[in-house]
Amino acid sequence: MADEYVDPSGTSEVFRAFVPAPELATQAGHPVREPSRLPLPVAVVMAAVMLAMAFWIALS
Repeated sequence: MADEYVDPSGTSEVFRAFVPAPELATQAGHPVREPSRLPLPVAVVMAAVMLAMAFWIALS
C-alpha cells in the first residue's frame, strides 16, 4: 500500500508546511544567504570596456 500523498498546493497552510520561512531559518541557526550583487557591476564594467575597445579598433 502506497503512502498517502499530500499536495502542497492544496491550501496555503499546507504549502507553508513544505516551505521553510526565512525568519524561522535564522532563528533555528541556519543562516539565510542573500545572493551576491558583485557579478552585475563587474559584467557592466566589462561590457563597457569591451564596447570601448571595439569602437577604438573600428575607428583606428
